[in-house]
Amino acid sequence: MKQLSKTVGVFLVILVVVVSGASLVVTYPNEYKLIRQFGEIVRVVDTPGISFQIPFVQTSSSVPRELQIYDIPKSDVITKDKKSMIADAFVLWKISDPILFTRHLNGQVAQAQSRISASVFSSMKSVISNMDQSEIIENRNGKLALDIRSNIGDSLDGYGIEVLAVETKSLDMPDDNKQAVYDRMISERNNIAASYTAQGNSSAQKIKNDTTKEVSVMKSGALADAEKIKAEGEAQYMQILSHAYNDTSKADFYNFVRSLDAAKTALKNGNNTLILDKDSPMAQIFYGY
Repeated sequence: MKQLSKTVGVFLVILVVVVSGASLVVTYPNEYKLIRQFGEIVRVVDTPGISFQIPFVQTSSSVPRELQIYDIPKSDVITKDKKSMIADAFVLWKISDPILFTRHLNGQVAQAQSRISASVFSSMKSVISNMDQSEIIENRNGKLALDIRSNIGDSLDGYGIEVLAVETKSLDMPDDNKQAVYDRMISERNNIAASYTAQGNSSAQKIKNDTTKEVSVMKSGALADAEKIKAEGEAQYMQILSHAYNDTSKADFYNFVRSLDAAKTALKNGNNTLILDKDSPMAQIFYGY
């Protein structure tokens, strides 16, 4: 009887331990706990810690709660200008509704990645097909990723999935036409540079011509003013002379001085002899004195 009591006691202890273990639910910070009753989800535990479930009636399972990174397989896409490019991207996503995620994807991350891959590729194909290759290259680190994410919209909400960002690791041309595209882009940039240079030279020549014209006009005006001033000066000079030699005595003196100057000019270069006709005006002046 004593042995039976001991056995029953051990059994009860084991039963209590088993029941307690079956009723405890431990939830970690990086997961959701789904409580099922006869296969149906009746509760979601999203608070880290210990909670309880009905032993042998309810069961629990986990789905990830942390941010997920999925590296999408490389794929070929066609641009608006019919150029082939290879897209290599990754997605940041998380489970926003664990119930929908479990019902539609059986709680499997692999199935979620398959849905995400199809949705992102469709969005990427749609966005890139509306952009030229040069525009894609210029915007692949900014606007392109935002447009791809925006184009996905809420298409994955029904699966309990939220896509936070789509980032392109590389978006490049296939090796067989990469160099040709680069050469064409270089040629286009060189043409643009040549156009800017030609415009600059044209503007410089126009400025030079306008400046030369202004200088010529200013110089002509200055020469005209100088001639005018010179003419006015000569007029004043002649007027002064006219007033100075207005009477006969002064006029005779002026003629005498002019005759001396003429004689001096004639006696240059070693010529010491001045021969004058007695009827010449110069001789008359000398004879008069």
